[in-house]
Amino acid sequence: MKKDRKTGRRSEEGIALLISIFVLLLISVVAIALLVSSGTETALGANYRTSSTVYYAAIAGLEEARGRLLPPLTKNPNYFGAAVIPTPFPLGQTVYVINRLPGENIVPWDSTNAFYDNEYQTEFGTAASSAAFQSVASVWDNNIQGIPGPIFKWVRINAATEQSLFLQVNASGSYDNSTPIYYDPSHHDSSLNPWPSLVVGSTPTAVQALEITSVASLPNGSQKTLQYLVAPMALNLTFPAAITLDGNGVQYTGPGSSQFYVSGIDQGTPGCPSTTGTHYPAIGYLNSSDLSNINATPAANYQGGPPSLELVTVPPNLQSVAALNNLVQTLTVNADHVIPGPATATSMPSGMTAANPMIVVVNGDLDLSSWHHTGYGILLVTGELMYDPDAFWNGIVLVIGKGKFTYENNGFGTIYGALLIAQTVDSSGLPLVGSPGAATVGMAQPPLTPGNGGVGVYYSSCWIQYAQATLPYKVLSFHEIRQ
Repeated sequence: MKKDRKTGRRSEEGIALLISIFVLLLISVVAIALLVSSGTETALGANYRTSSTVYYAAIAGLEEARGRLLPPLTKNPNYFGAAVIPTPFPLGQTVYVINRLPGENIVPWDSTNAFYDNEYQTEFGTAASSAAFQSVASVWDNNIQGIPGPIFKWVRINAATEQSLFLQVNASGSYDNSTPIYYDPSHHDSSLNPWPSLVVGSTPTAVQALEITSVASLPNGSQKTLQYLVAPMALNLTFPAAITLDGNGVQYTGPGSSQFYVSGIDQGTPGCPSTTGTHYPAIGYLNSSDLSNINATPAANYQGGPPSLELVTVPPNLQSVAALNNLVQTLTVNADHVIPGPATATSMPSGMTAANPMIVVVNGDLDLSSWHHTGYGILLVTGELMYDPDAFWNGIVLVIGKGKFTYENNGFGTIYGALLIAQTVDSSGLPLVGSPGAATVGMAQPPLTPGNGGVGVYYSSCWIQYAQATLPYKVLSFHEIRQ
């Protein structure tokens, strides 16, 4: 008789179900994690989109206000004008640029308004409602074209002070709230090196700094407040003569043509009629020993002064190599056209008119042969300028670098404004130190064709000032204001 024996193995029935359940739970956890992650990514993307939208809307407000500070000669039909932004801009006055959507009521100076300017109280310690204010409409404010514009609500423009900037400009130990802040591009440090900086109060070479504050808001409540500190790009270029030979050991050889004149008698032209009536020398030089290097004949064709050839002093922003290099850098950064050299007449831009002067910078040599046109504005050449006397230029011609100006060919062109030549690099292209070197004006040598100089160079303070009025307002600082 056999006995049943029980085995020691347990039954494995149901294990597959348990594994399936575990795998299903694991997949569910992963799926839930993916859903949460996706939702988070979506929320982050939405937040980023909202933040970017309101940020760039506020930037658009800043840029509209900055752009409308430009004078009308740059063909800006929305220029604020002196009636809105006087020079200097008085403390305590504000200009608001209002940008309403249909049905909105935006009154930044009303404390009960949804878009009240709380920031003004923070900066000046005075409620915006008590400030003298003026409002103008944004170019986008309920525009009749119905084109959706940026969604900023308002932009405030006001004079800056130490207190409004929360910045001790002159390290006096307190924040002055009664004196406007200015920006002096010709400021020098204790070693007399160029050191453009803010200053408290006006100086002969300083321009007033303005605050531009922009507020943008979305229907969901997202809001940004951004602020610029801006100042007009003032070159403060003045010239002591029709032709200024800046530096030591300068050389000048005129064309000797009976039709060629250099006149320092300030005069206007049909496109720029105003004058000061001042007589400047025809040619100005900086060292008395250089007079013997100036061959200006016939003498009667060099008018001004008297004397027509005179020892002069240039302003600080034209005196040293460092200052001249700073000028070159400023013009290059703000140029309408920067042309690599060597360049020819075909490289010159089109579209220059009396209503549209330009800043043209040529980094290297420029040969204007066969350029039978008229230029308006500022021409800067860092190499040699081969000037075709058939070309006209109304404004300022600067040859800073090699410091060499050469007449070639013949013609009947004229430079109205001022011409300055300065050598800031040696023959190897290495920068000079201290004072500029030997500026040179002469005639082309064979095989090139010497020129007759055209009709000449005529001093015009009107064109000198007009050429400098094309520069924008420079952003000195930019920051976001916490809500």
